[in-house]
Amino acid sequence: MKKKVILAGGTGFIGKYLADKFNQLGYEVTVIARTSPHITWDNHAKIVEALEDSELLINLAGKSVNCRYHEKNKEEILKSRTETTHILGEAILACKNPPSLWINSSTATIYRHAEDRPMTEASGEIGTGFSVDVAKQWEAAFFSFDLPHTRQVSLRLAIVLGENGGVIEPYKNLVRFGLGGVQGSGNQRFSWIHVEDVYQIILFLKEREDLSGVFNCSSPHPVTNREFMQHFRSVMNRSFGLPSPKWMLEMGAIMIGTETELVLKSRWVIPERLEREGYQFRFAHIDKTLQDIVK
Repeated sequence: MKKKVILAGGTGFIGKYLADKFNQLGYEVTVIARTSPHITWDNHAKIVEALEDSELLINLAGKSVNCRYHEKNKEEILKSRTETTHILGEAILACKNPPSLWINSSTATIYRHAEDRPMTEASGEIGTGFSVDVAKQWEAAFFSFDLPHTRQVSLRLAIVLGENGGVIEPYKNLVRFGLGGVQGSGNQRFSWIHVEDVYQIILFLKEREDLSGVFNCSSPHPVTNREFMQHFRSVMNRSFGLPSPKWMLEMGAIMIGTETELVLKSRWVIPERLEREGYQFRFAHIDKTLQDIVK
């Protein structure tokens, strides 16, 4: 029998990357998603069948936060995370031989706006507001399950950078059209992680059966927005980029249907637990990361 990995919410940029990587390792990859041909969220029996005898469940499900935060979107953002997590927990409880590891995504946005010091798993201060409430309820849903045969890990993901998705294309367009200067004050911290490190961290946690709980999933070297844009311009051979003050970002966000929090919140997050346990980052610095992705 082939080894099995289940990717819940696996149709996005991170999910496709992980599916390709696990296929290369010889795994049978099954995706749970909102629409066929994948197993759909309302098919409890099929989800249980897929999880039975699997090695690993990775849950990435959740509506994109790249939208306006009106009531309908806010409800969908929350429900798409908490309800899918509950569905998976109930399915694991129904298994005779459940997966030995369940990795659930969370978000580094759970921490407060931080320009004064970095946030670690042990000393990080939980923030306030809608995005933080979503993160707290998401993690609460995940850890509400008592699963004696399934180890649980919550990954507080920073902004994931990769070639075929995430934030890279919008930033490339800004730099290409001469708008790649600082955004807002430029002092806000930009915590990030290369999608390859997300994959390698999952493999690392799969092997380390002694580890569970919450992990910050971010590079050990976050940068300021000013530094990030400077490196981006450098890798695209652009010497100059117009800055975008806060009022301009507010107008632009309304026009393209998003929120300025995605750019202006200072996420200063350090992967203290991963580093202490011996994980070695493939992409620790932003210059090497952008060269790999953009070139």
